[in-house]
Amino acid sequence: MAENTNPEVGRYVRTGDLNTNYHDVGSGAPLLLIHGSGPGVSAFANWRLVMPLLAERVRVLAPDMAGFGYTEIPDGQEFSREVWLRQLVDFLDAVGVDKVSVVGNSFGGSMALALAIHHPERVEKVILMGAVGVPFEITKGLDDVWGYEPSPELMGRLMRETFAYDASMITEEMVQGRYTASLRTQDSFGRMFPAPRQRWVDSMAFSEAEVRGITAPTLLVHGRDDQVIPLSTSLTMLEWIDDAQLHVFGRCGHWTQIEYAKPFARLVLDFLTHDAHE
Repeated sequence: MAENTNPEVGRYVRTGDLNTNYHDVGSGAPLLLIHGSGPGVSAFANWRLVMPLLAERVRVLAPDMAGFGYTEIPDGQEFSREVWLRQLVDFLDAVGVDKVSVVGNSFGGSMALALAIHHPERVEKVILMGAVGVPFEITKGLDDVWGYEPSPELMGRLMRETFAYDASMITEEMVQGRYTASLRTQDSFGRMFPAPRQRWVDSMAFSEAEVRGITAPTLLVHGRDDQVIPLSTSLTMLEWIDDAQLHVFGRCGHWTQIEYAKPFARLVLDFLTHDAHE
């Protein structure tokens, strides 16, 4: 019974060999939220502050990607962009959604790009937030995140010094909760991005031609002070994607959806419900 009261656990649906845990809140046009790849992350942890705000206007679908959160995976599951993309397509099929707007955070940005590039008929609009997906030299912040070994001290350092701009917003309770969550999935996490980690940045990136081929209207969002994914990635995508716009939050690190939850939700909803020229 304890698991049923865990806010990170929503509903389950079969997606190929995976049993995907996801959240489904609100009603209206469907909006798919794809979380990042930090240790101990889940859809709920990533999106908990903005899901209720977005759900006032749209139907929010937020799955735990394979290897993260409470999605159940087979023993020895391999991880790759192809595996995660198949999960997303299977997920949309399973919940009966033909076409969706998609928000991708960090690692999830690469998966949102993958959906827009390989399945453009399934994508209405794209929102990329501190997104992986174009070539860049790995930052110390991302190398530290992907190289995480469980300890409360290291989790506290990542949350206060790497993810957030304002360390005072990170409480000890938040650190302990995220550290405990990281223990559940560390076996999978440790196998995803082994050193040298530049190769995983490269494997999650698309070519200039592929990105330029995206026709869906695209909103790029980035924290100016992001130490994990450099602002230059969003500037590159702004140049490469024809129908794109960029919003940069000053005094903001990698957690735009947490550090600026209400402004971020307003930005997304405005983008979803209005034409760029209105």
